[in-house]
Amino acid sequence: MSAARPLPNRVDPFGDLLANSARGTLMGNRGGRFHNSDKTLGRRRWASKQWICCLCEFKQRRLEVWGPRYTQLFFLDEVTALAAGHRPCFECRRIEALAFQRAMGARAAPEMDARLHAERLFEGAKRTHAVEISTLPDGAMIARAASALAVRGGSLLPWSFRGYGAPIARPARGTVEALTPPAILAALRAGYAPRWAVGETAPRA
Repeated sequence: MSAARPLPNRVDPFGDLLANSARGTLMGNRGGRFHNSDKTLGRRRWASKQWICCLCEFKQRRLEVWGPRYTQLFFLDEVTALAAGHRPCFECRRIEALAFQRAMGARAAPEMDARLHAERLFEGAKRTHAVEISTLPDGAMIARAASALAVRGGSLLPWSFRGYGAPIARPARGTVEALTPPAILAALRAGYAPRWAVGETAPRA
């Protein structure tokens, strides 16, 4: 696959896999390999319920992207990964994974994976949840038309693969469609602090 044609391995907040040249700040996977041998996608978008969010670099490991082992995915940041229904990895991000598990009130990773799988999908497609916007914690994401907006303080930040746009005022009241699954919203309310994109892609709020 040439540099002019990146793999469809960039994840948006809706959980879709798209081709984009933006590298992102975190990677992850969905429980194994689901790409074809020619590095294309079929109909499958996950291998198991274990959807995780990982560091891009860990113990100097070097693996072929979309090689024989698993289908690597990339995210702008953890806020994006959480909206898509991924959780922290217990190997490369153990401290954060344990903090997330406590905040979610789960006993073990399989319990988290089962709950999240039920909340992130409906009939194989992205599941959204109607919520009151005033109850949303920082790091949540909502859908507005075909766009995604991240909640940060009194602002909503328009999402893109390369970062967040200029903040717009967050309404005081109203029902919105949350992209972030309810169990993850509960973890955010309980104090879990996700990684936001930094540098040029940092939220401007």
